[in-house]
Amino acid sequence: MKKNILTIFCLLCCGMPLTAWAQQVQTTQLTVEVSNQWKQAKTDEPVVIRLSEVNPGFRVQSAVVMNGTEEIPSQLDDLDGDLKADELAFVIDMPAKTSKTLTVTLSSAKTDKTYPSRVFATLLARDAKKQKHAPVQSITVPGTTNFYSMVHGHGPMFESELVGYRVYFNQKQTVDPYGKFNKGLELKESLFYPTDEQLARGFGDDVLMVGNSCGIGALKGWDETKATHIEPIAFRTESVLAYGPVRTIADVEVKGWEYQGKELTMTNRYILYAGHRDLLIEAFFDEPLEDEVFCTGVQNIMGNETVSESDHKGLVGSWGCHWPVTDTVKYAKETIGIATYIPQKYVGKEVKDKDNFLYTVSAPGSNYFHYYTMFTSRKETFGYPTSKAWFAYMKEWKEYLQHPLQVKINP
Repeated sequence: MKKNILTIFCLLCCGMPLTAWAQQVQTTQLTVEVSNQWKQAKTDEPVVIRLSEVNPGFRVQSAVVMNGTEEIPSQLDDLDGDLKADELAFVIDMPAKTSKTLTVTLSSAKTDKTYPSRVFATLLARDAKKQKHAPVQSITVPGTTNFYSMVHGHGPMFESELVGYRVYFNQKQTVDPYGKFNKGLELKESLFYPTDEQLARGFGDDVLMVGNSCGIGALKGWDETKATHIEPIAFRTESVLAYGPVRTIADVEVKGWEYQGKELTMTNRYILYAGHRDLLIEAFFDEPLEDEVFCTGVQNIMGNETVSESDHKGLVGSWGCHWPVTDTVKYAKETIGIATYIPQKYVGKEVKDKDNFLYTVSAPGSNYFHYYTMFTSRKETFGYPTSKAWFAYMKEWKEYLQHPLQVKINP
């Protein structure tokens, strides 16, 4: 106590106000050991640190991640809307059978430091009559409100250098793809609808007519014969929680979903990392699940010979051609490959309907499950030009996901 009194006296003598003393910058340093125990190298592999688990003891407003003398771009994300950071995320390259020791400094001070953005995300409310739109962070509407055309792009749009996605703001909640010719960020400029001038410059565009299908791994209900939409509901909310520079996060929440004799509140979270074409999709429920059964998978791409591939253990893919839009002069027929992987513990049985190749999904006793999905467009200069190449990569991708980095945090 005497030390504190002496400190305050010295601060007052120096002219420093007590409020400034009380608001001194607080920091804490962590040592993070990251190891890749797998036989293959990993590129842009995500590392996520939950701040509640390291308990810094103050409100974290900035962070610096160092690999020796090299700074690794990172971001702090507020996931529950309380304006306080919940997670620190970054991506790292890890050669096979190697380890790295990183230093992470968390601080209570704000920073104006920025890193080059490798992802982009937006949600735009639209004035259809004036053809104007404005960025919003979140939109909530009653389940009976048709808001699909009031959102530019029909929902949140997000991309990495490799691919783009959007999630429909309606009962379908379909994940729809944006394919690219070349690596790079385009959606800030094209907003999913490239102009003739942008197309001439090599921009990509919509590459799939999703219809009533699950598109690129959208979660659906299951009625024992077919996939069903997420309806009826009381309210639907779509949000963008993270904009980059190393990952985007979009949420779709439904409250009061009348499903299989229950009333569910469910949030689907879509996470896209820099350097990735695959989406991590998480499903959260306000109460533990009982015997509810859902489904997801890949679209049966109509319009031409569709081929599919499955390992019957949670991995399924398809390859086919279709016109994404009716203007067949301006837009060419597109060829696309899709893949979805569900961890075995959530897999029920392999099923299909006329629109989809699917697995049923359940997690009794838990309020959470997750899975992954991705796609390639044949027009990519960096992708997979044949179904054989795509299905081979799909199997490699599953093995890749089954060998995550090992992360140990030391305060």
